[in-house]
Amino acid sequence: MPEFLELLPPAQAWEVFRNALPSAVLPAERLAVVQARGRVTAEPVVSPENLPAFSRSTVDGYAVQARDTFGASESLPAYLKLIGEVPMGAAPSFSIRRGECALIHTGGMLPEGADAVVMLEHTQSSRPDEVEILRAVPSGENVLLAGEDVRIGEVVLPAGVRLEDAQIGGLTALGILEVNVVRQPRVGILSSGDEVIPPERQPQPGQVRDINSYSLSALVERHGGLAVRYGIVPDRPEVLRETLRHALSECDAVVITAGSSASTRDFTAAVINEMGAPGVLVHGVNVKPGKPTILGVCNGKPVIGLPGNPVSALVIARLFVVPVLRSLLGLSGEVWQSAVRAVLTVNLASQAGREDYFPVQLIRKGETLFAEPIFYKSNLIFTLARADGLVKIPASATGLGVGEEVDVQLL
Repeated sequence: MPEFLELLPPAQAWEVFRNALPSAVLPAERLAVVQARGRVTAEPVVSPENLPAFSRSTVDGYAVQARDTFGASESLPAYLKLIGEVPMGAAPSFSIRRGECALIHTGGMLPEGADAVVMLEHTQSSRPDEVEILRAVPSGENVLLAGEDVRIGEVVLPAGVRLEDAQIGGLTALGILEVNVVRQPRVGILSSGDEVIPPERQPQPGQVRDINSYSLSALVERHGGLAVRYGIVPDRPEVLRETLRHALSECDAVVITAGSSASTRDFTAAVINEMGAPGVLVHGVNVKPGKPTILGVCNGKPVIGLPGNPVSALVIARLFVVPVLRSLLGLSGEVWQSAVRAVLTVNLASQAGREDYFPVQLIRKGETLFAEPIFYKSNLIFTLARADGLVKIPASATGLGVGEEVDVQLL
């Protein structure tokens, strides 16, 4: 049986792979903002106006000149003349002069002359046209000034930002109804193996349903790509060759599951090398699970060969497929791997020089979060389905000890 040419540490494997990836981000397309959740900005978004467009109150209360309240307290209130009420959705027809105030509601436009708002609960009515101020306020108290959030011409969103709820709301607040976003990367997914059958079929002895095409499709789409499944490829190089060529002609990247280990029938690496330069860059990564991983680039398009075992495939996809998607989308600075600190409940052994990943369940007891390892075999998908996250044992360690605080990468 042939051996892997070289087992690279994951970080080094990614560096070799990354250096051969295309530097250009995918082209842009224009979308309605209401359809752009989860998409990535293709260019900076510049504000066409100030936000807020006018100075407004952040509370229910009375618009005042702050200096008229100085020294006011419950024992020595200030008395101001009530001259009216600020209408909602319209500009007030009056201004505030010394010794005057006006009733204003949250979001109401601050009248000319006023520079602060006293909260309603810090006032009381003494007469129909007079208000007692029971607390002093400084200038700017309980007020949003025009342009305090965003000024006209300001870059509100740089290129490479994923649009989520706050960003969508901000764009509509500025009246921006369309935005240029990066086209979603099309990722071709090939599942290989004579023993693999479609999930709608009943397996016969020796057969297994296709898991990887569907779990990897979900991962790709979760991270901003479009998954294109090319079905199940039998263990024949000519079929893999034709299917891969077809997928590369239609997609921005291709993922192949199974066919990556060093055995006599595993010809994936050879076929990838036929598809264009530079071909296979890495064949074998010093990680568990997922050692028989292939990383290649064919004429500017990434091709990743994943192990066939479902747990291994998903763990390695998080290490290499997700970063490829982020590169194609031009994502900048976004932290995508959320992590929590937890206390390990048992000892975990590891092989020095190899990076290991263990699925864990998170259990809270009182104020402490515990990480309970799930001991598994890499072909059991529900091992990962039951897990809350992964604990990494670095290559420099021979394991982690019970009671040790660890980082858990949330799934």
